[in-house]
Amino acid sequence: MLQFDLLSTHGAEGKARRGNLTLNHGVVQTPIFMPVGTYGTVKGVMPRSLHEMGAQIILGNTFHLWMRPGLDIMAQFGGLHQFEKWDKPILTDSGGFQVWSLGEMRKISEEGVRFSSPVNGDKLFLTPEISMQIQTVLNSDIVMQFDECTPYETKGHLTTESEARASMELSLRWAKRCQAEFQRLENPNALFGIVQGGMFENLRQESLEQLVEMDFPGYAVGGVSVGEPKEDMQRLTAFTPHRLPTHKPRYLMGVGTPEDLVYGVQHGVDMFDCVMPTRNARNAHVFTRYGDLKLRNARHKTDHRPIDETCTCYACAGASGIPYAAGGRDGFSRAYLHHLEKCGEMLGPMLTTIHNLHYYLNLMQEIRDAMDANRFDAFVQQFHTDRARGV
Repeated sequence: MLQFDLLSTHGAEGKARRGNLTLNHGVVQTPIFMPVGTYGTVKGVMPRSLHEMGAQIILGNTFHLWMRPGLDIMAQFGGLHQFEKWDKPILTDSGGFQVWSLGEMRKISEEGVRFSSPVNGDKLFLTPEISMQIQTVLNSDIVMQFDECTPYETKGHLTTESEARASMELSLRWAKRCQAEFQRLENPNALFGIVQGGMFENLRQESLEQLVEMDFPGYAVGGVSVGEPKEDMQRLTAFTPHRLPTHKPRYLMGVGTPEDLVYGVQHGVDMFDCVMPTRNARNAHVFTRYGDLKLRNARHKTDHRPIDETCTCYACAGASGIPYAAGGRDGFSRAYLHHLEKCGEMLGPMLTTIHNLHYYLNLMQEIRDAMDANRFDAFVQQFHTDRARGV
């Protein structure tokens, strides 16, 4: 079940979109960022914290949950929601990207992908049909088609147009098989098709047109953020999303920085996911309204201020939720977080992860609020001014 209501459009070209996405486990306000919970948990964050920071939908990973704990256990719990105690919507990746990232450990054929398990070395075979079967057991609200992720380059060799075409056409054939199996299983959730085509706009257009003919409930743009230069990512983001059907949700996979999110929204993207806020947090790299901070830097050793003086997250404002700039003094200082990082204490990455995810989710909330107040363009301008100011 999926219903997408487009509430308003914004920006100079009218491509930015404000919407409501209704799924089996709840309503998601778009544009939205989706925290990544690969193994059935968003690393370092309790579900309660996700609720408090305003997370509306999270990711799970088909490939990794198939490996561990396996489908038998998932079936016993009736799916991923009950297993990880998350009652809001979940989107699951098909496993295509993870298989691609195995490199020489996998062999791709028309039928599917053969590979050795990174967990125990078992010989495994993942096909479009098996991906649909796994995701049906997981009972995720949004199911992604099994696709081949077209690389930007392989061992220094840039992917040619003919190689990208072969990969894109394989993904389209797999999309049809996914759709047929999804229907055979009578899965009550929503299946998204994934636009591929590498760095080539003509291939992206072909992929898009054929997927639209298949009439998926929603569409994703895949094969970006795979090592290509930023200019190529922006070019494809500007080219692809707004050409997808207006009345269906659009998801840009694996992107990106705060600037990438704002750029994506400007060009018609409704949904984003990325490991960047959580992965960076575990390396003491945090995002703020006024630029990024590296808490390992010795200059933070005596700094009484929180990560972001305007932030209301638990790390910055404590239990009171009153930001430092408004007189709140319950948050944790940069000096304390620097100390935790130096000592290798696990509270450090827990607090920085809470902050980074809160920052990303709050950024999307501010975008939605600006759209609702019909001041999206002014928001974008202020966002870039603030981020360039520096901390």
